[in-house]
Amino acid sequence: MSKNIAPRESEISLAELRGDCARMAPHWVVPATAAPTPVAPSLIHGVTVPAASARLIDSMAEYGD
Repeated sequence: MSKNIAPRESEISLAELRGDCARMAPHWVVPATAAPTPVAPSLIHGVTVPAASARLIDSMAEYGD
């Protein structure tokens, strides 16, 4: 049985949230990542693109038009 409960307003403001994030940022460590190694197209097998996705991309204008 589910009850309809109205969403509660946020208890903190956007400014407070941004301040909290700024204080936490120095604690977040971003590991160094190596650039991915290119793979020859001849080694790529089994990739399928759904027809709807192919039509979507095909109907898009070329970049820079």
